[in-house]
Amino acid sequence: MHSLVYARSRPHESILPRPHRDAHQRYLSYGPVLPMDQPGWLRRVFGWR
Repeated sequence: MHSLVYARSRPHESILPRPHRDAHQRYLSYGPVLPMDQPGWLRRVFGWR
């Protein structure tokens, strides 16, 4: 007989952190959402958007 082993890439739900249900709670925990792209030095110096 062979024993079947199920391998998952996702960990069990009991050890995963639960996502925040509303945006304000996430904001209080982590602060504002920041853009992923960093502005260049010209934009930083002159404040261009």
